[in-house]
Amino acid sequence: MKLFKNLYSLQIILFAVIFLAGCSSKKSKMPTGPEENPTRTNDFLVDTLATPETIALFKNLKELAKTGVLFGHQDDLAYGVNWNTESGRSDVKEVGGDYPAVYGWDLGDIHSTNNLDGVNFSFMKLWIAEGFKRGGIITISMHLDNPVTSGDAWNNTPAVGAILPGKSHHAKYLKTLDLIAQFLKDLKIAENVYIPVIFRPYHEHNHTWAWWGSNSCSVDDYNTLWRMTVEYLRDTHKIHHLLYAISPQEINSEAEYLARYPGDKYVDILGLDYYKLYDKKYVPELGKVLELIVKMAEQRGKIAALTETGVDKVPFANFWTDYLLAALKYNEESKKVAWSLVWRNASKQHHFAPYPGHFSAANFVRFYDDPLTLFEKDLPDLYHE
Repeated sequence: MKLFKNLYSLQIILFAVIFLAGCSSKKSKMPTGPEENPTRTNDFLVDTLATPETIALFKNLKELAKTGVLFGHQDDLAYGVNWNTESGRSDVKEVGGDYPAVYGWDLGDIHSTNNLDGVNFSFMKLWIAEGFKRGGIITISMHLDNPVTSGDAWNNTPAVGAILPGKSHHAKYLKTLDLIAQFLKDLKIAENVYIPVIFRPYHEHNHTWAWWGSNSCSVDDYNTLWRMTVEYLRDTHKIHHLLYAISPQEINSEAEYLARYPGDKYVDILGLDYYKLYDKKYVPELGKVLELIVKMAEQRGKIAALTETGVDKVPFANFWTDYLLAALKYNEESKKVAWSLVWRNASKQHHFAPYPGHFSAANFVRFYDDPLTLFEKDLPDLYHE
C-alpha cells in the first residue's frame, strides 16, 4: 500500500511537470481572464462577462456544427478497458487513431479525493488541461450526492425544496457549490487564463432517478435551483469561463423539452441524453428528436448537442455506422448537432466506446472515417475568433 501511494504521488508530479512544460509552449495567444474583463463582452450568452475564449468556443462550435459532428467520450484519458491512469492512453485513440474531440468529466463526490467513478480530481484537472491544449472541448456534469439524505445522486428522496434560498439545507448546499466553484477556478493554464467548460448540471431532469428529477421536485423548484446555481457561480464566484448546457433525456416534443426549462437567459446549449439505441427501430426516433432540438436551438441562437448516448457493451458490430451515425444522418437538420458523446469505458462488462479487440472496432474505424464525424485532429482553433 505504501509503495502504491508513493507511485501515485510520483504520477501526479510527472503529470504536473508534463502539463506545465506544455503550457509554456502553447502557440496561441493567451486571452484575458475574468479578473481583467470587468465589462460586458457579449449579448448572447448566459454570461455577458464571458472570457474571449469562451465566446470564441461558442461561436466556432455553432459554425462547425453546420458541417460536422464532434465525437466525445466520458473519462477518456483517465482509464479504459484493462488500464487505468496511464499517460497518453485512450481507448478511442487506440481503435480509431485519434483522441475524441470532446472530453466528458463529472464532479460527483467533489468533497472527496476521487470522483464517484474513481477519477482523482487532481489528475482530472491535468487531463482537462491536456485535452484543452490539444484543442479539444471540455464538458462537465455532476452526479452530486443527495444534499438532504447524503445518499448518492440516485437517491431520489426530495431535496431541492430544502436547498433553495431561505430553506433548511441552503447553506450546506452552498458549501458543495463552493467546492465546485474552486475546481472550476483551478482550470487555468496561466494566471487569469481559464479553460472554457461546457457545464451540464442537473441532467436528465425529466426522468425520476435523481433527487432533482421530475418526481422529486416541482417545475418551479427545479428552475429556481438551476438559476440559483448559475447565479452563484457566475455572479458570486465571478466564474466567467462556462457555457451552460441543459439535457433532458429522450423527449419527443418541444413542449416536453420545455416542461422544465429555466429560460433562454440561463441556457447556452440545448442538449439531449438518449439511451434507446439498443434497438434499431429507435434510430429514426433519435433522428427526429435531433432535428427538433437543432431547430429549437437555431430559433434561440443557441447550440444543439447529443450530450450523452450509446449502448452498454456496444452489443452490435455495426453500431457506429448503422445506429449512431444513421441517427445523426437522419436528415440535414439532425446532422447539425454540435457533438455526440458516449459514456465511459469502465470494463469489459461496462463500456460505451470500443477498445482494441472489441468486435465493433472495425465499424468504429468506418465511423471515424466518415466525413461527418470530427475527432481531435479535425478541429480548427476553436478558442479564437
